[in-house]
Amino acid sequence: MMAIDMLRQALQEWAAAGHLPSVMSYGFVVNALLAGLIIGPVLGGLGTLVVVKRFAFFSEAVGHSALTGVAIGILLGEPYTGPYGSLFGYCLLFGILLNYLRNRTGLTPDTLIGVFLSISLALGASVLLVLAGRINIHILENVLFGSVLTVNSEDLAVLAAVGFATAAMALPYYNRLMLASFNPQLAAVRKVPVKALDYLFVALVTIVTVASVKVIGAILVGALLVIPAACARLLSSSLRAFFWLSVLIATASTLTGILLPIQLDLPVPSGAAIILVAGILFMLAAMARGLVPALRGNPS
Repeated sequence: MMAIDMLRQALQEWAAAGHLPSVMSYGFVVNALLAGLIIGPVLGGLGTLVVVKRFAFFSEAVGHSALTGVAIGILLGEPYTGPYGSLFGYCLLFGILLNYLRNRTGLTPDTLIGVFLSISLALGASVLLVLAGRINIHILENVLFGSVLTVNSEDLAVLAAVGFATAAMALPYYNRLMLASFNPQLAAVRKVPVKALDYLFVALVTIVTVASVKVIGAILVGALLVIPAACARLLSSSLRAFFWLSVLIATASTLTGILLPIQLDLPVPSGAAIILVAGILFMLAAMARGLVPALRGNPS
């Protein structure tokens, strides 16, 4: 927390001295950009596994379940601005139980995810109706679409902790996670603990998604796991390029989506702006793949 405060103060002083854009003299803008610098690389890197594993629908389901987690947290008396206990607790239970049943039923993953998502949304809607007289509708708007300008020091601390924990757990196992995603049978032959890594992956996607909800929104957070990685896969010819290009695109999309509405004074939610930027980059990548012969031989 102290390091974050020191960095924020330094950036504001540089902006006041004219070394950075004047908009960065405002604390809430600096908080927003720091949040983007944390979640952009994490979502971009983890998104490569989501795309290879074909877990896009899962990440969307976890993001939508965050609304139910927020509702339960408010019902239990957690603060409106950051009911992190219920958010992480409910969404982790959602993700782990879903993965457990996926491995033990004959249902296809999309069917099982659809069942869980429907039940979760029904539960969330019921709790929200109970709380209708106690909550401000703008709180729900922030949860659904993101409100990066309301990010505070506590939120940054949570994001930093989640980002560090994700990097510490994912990077040492990244190659094995990727192999298990590409070819689970080959990974098992090579003594890779496929099921254990599967649960690790589910837990990482869940905590990163939940931590990013305040910036991007429950409806859109899954898109930032998928779109930059899909864009990078269109353009890259190696696993290393795939990873770093996804990180770059996710980070650039996040920072641009945060800054543009502020600079242009547009009443656009931060999450929507971030995803629109990522979507434009994806369309440009798709066009480039069609126009540049060298890119057509890349794996898709």
